[in-house]
Amino acid sequence: MKKLYLSISFIFLLATVTIAQEGMWLLNQIDQLNLKEKGLKIDPSEIYSPDKPGLYQAIVQLGGGTASFVSPEGLLITNHHVAYGALQRLSSAENDYITNGYLANNHGEELHAPGYEARLVVEMKDVTADMEKAAKKATTAEEREDLINEAIKKMTDKIEKNETDIDARVAEMYNGRQYILFVYKRFKDIRLVYSPPKSIGKFGGDIDNWMWPRHTGDFSFMRVYVSPDGKGAEFSEENVPYKPTKWLKVATEDISDGDLTFIIGFPGSTTRYRTSNSAKWNLLYNYPFSIENFGAIIDLMDELTLEDPEGKIKVAGLRAGLANAMKNYQGKVDGMTRTHYVDKKLEFEKEFLMWANSQPETRDKYGSLIDDIAKTYKLIERYKDRDNVMGLFGGLAGTRLSVATQIYNIAREMEKPEKERDPGFDKQAVEQYKEQLPFIYANYYEPLDKALLKRSLVLANDLPKDQRIEGFGYILHNPGMSIDEFVDNAYGTSKMGDAEYAKSLIGKNSKELEATGDPFIKMAAATYDMQQESQKVYSKFAAEVTDLRKKYIDGLYEWKGSSLYPDANSTIRFTSGPIKGYSPEDAVWYWPFTTLSGVIAKDTGVEPFDVPQGLKDIYKKKEFANYVDPELDDVPVAFLHQCDITGGNSGSPVMNARGEIIGVAFDGNYEAMISDWQYDYDLQRTISVDIRYCLFITEIFGKAGFLLDEMGVEH
Repeated sequence: MKKLYLSISFIFLLATVTIAQEGMWLLNQIDQLNLKEKGLKIDPSEIYSPDKPGLYQAIVQLGGGTASFVSPEGLLITNHHVAYGALQRLSSAENDYITNGYLANNHGEELHAPGYEARLVVEMKDVTADMEKAAKKATTAEEREDLINEAIKKMTDKIEKNETDIDARVAEMYNGRQYILFVYKRFKDIRLVYSPPKSIGKFGGDIDNWMWPRHTGDFSFMRVYVSPDGKGAEFSEENVPYKPTKWLKVATEDISDGDLTFIIGFPGSTTRYRTSNSAKWNLLYNYPFSIENFGAIIDLMDELTLEDPEGKIKVAGLRAGLANAMKNYQGKVDGMTRTHYVDKKLEFEKEFLMWANSQPETRDKYGSLIDDIAKTYKLIERYKDRDNVMGLFGGLAGTRLSVATQIYNIAREMEKPEKERDPGFDKQAVEQYKEQLPFIYANYYEPLDKALLKRSLVLANDLPKDQRIEGFGYILHNPGMSIDEFVDNAYGTSKMGDAEYAKSLIGKNSKELEATGDPFIKMAAATYDMQQESQKVYSKFAAEVTDLRKKYIDGLYEWKGSSLYPDANSTIRFTSGPIKGYSPEDAVWYWPFTTLSGVIAKDTGVEPFDVPQGLKDIYKKKEFANYVDPELDDVPVAFLHQCDITGGNSGSPVMNARGEIIGVAFDGNYEAMISDWQYDYDLQRTISVDIRYCLFITEIFGKAGFLLDEMGVEH
């Protein structure tokens, strides 16, 4: 009986997504969500309308996350952890902005954030008919994908032609059931305005990450600059603050349990319409491999930088990213295991097939669909161990090899006829890579780089004989030189540690690159053919499984006849839900608010629970100004609410029923870590920093009341 209940609940969820809080909805789906009935006090068209300005125009994609304009002078608020890369690149042992924070007292002191870009949506258009027309003559899934990619390139090239600050992207929804064109204005001059010290912005560190109760002041202010004529331009002293069409008003009223909230942001990736095969693949292979390797690399970093402050700064961004991902994947494994997620998926698929086989028409379309999807995984199963290790060589075997491999791949792609090139290696992509090289090398730390390569080569050497990485034989089976000796020699003779040298190699053909004799170029060349063969297999898998997943979603539509939101794919989305606590286990209820008293109570004086002395003094003297919430009788810090988010939503503004900003989303809760796979109404919550805490820290602790003046906040 219990198993039947779980399965029915799983199915029922699909049919009731517009009633529950579930969904990362496209902006043109907002009208389906009955927001007025849920308490929205503005017209939904004020959030998004194709015919007039809306709140969505205050939201930008930034540094892998989201940010929002909060002043008419281009001031952005985002997460401390979204701005963390800028803090790292700008820091040194003498000026450690990660540890101490940073405040610009005027525009002239605002620091250029190298490598940061912001993208603002200026147009959205359904182009499904164009893509279907382009793919009409395809006879296989791979041909269909090639024809659609060709049509996308023509469409985006036409839009971007002669434009220096416009990007175009056609995003696939529902695994190819729909295609939407997004046009963005791109800003390349982003500057750091105010960021609190790490002991506020990252308070609780890895221990509190994904956990509640939470007391992290995870926010920073940045600013968008443009050329004097309003174009998104490279950094220049001549640039001026951008004047957005829309910016968010800061809420003046307190918030309460049950209040409606909504979020607009850029969620990265979800897998809610995948079958049990995908779930098993990740549970058994992908997640465990990543958890083990990320943990080992973090240990390496900590060991190598133990007595090296400069090194700590260099690896800080990578360490934070790996620690975050590792805990996320472990949470997914724990959640899938605890909830018997794969078993529930299998039961759901049985009921789908019962419906599909109930009549001839649906049997022909969907009767073998689940088995067909399972067969595609046979394509990638044979070499899974080798391919996992090869994945490390793509980025976690050191910067030198990663850059050399990319440069060699560029050369080989440019030697192909244009129609045969990988779409990711067009001229624009190559130019963008050249621009990014200095920022890639900004985090270069040679002791770690060498250790990562040695570690990856040892893993390659330990692979089963039938999964060895072809091309590495001259390294792994050289009786005259050990792996350690090879790596030491490679770093001693290669010039790939120099960003300018690396940049000078882009544009050379493969023979010219090989003639340099650089050991990292040699490694890239030695594995190129094997990588290409592997890529062909994965391309075939991706094309076939995407086509089958599209049919699966067609079947879900036909079966349930309800509105479905597409999986997240880094395009702009909307989600809403009330402020609400939750019960993580029997006899425990989590209240949805935390306060400054909780921050002080957690203080140990030792990182990551080291409250700054200045904040302790403010608390002791009760210098709270007007930031005390009357219901809490304390300064609010963070709150829980029932919005549906994932990675990429970091920094998203949280708005109230009037469309005013009340917080900044920065995390989810550990109990619902399988939310990328399945929404859980009872457990899934968004954790957001209260805008009042952001203002309190900025004004009272940071002495930056002038930023509140700019935002129009009385204080």
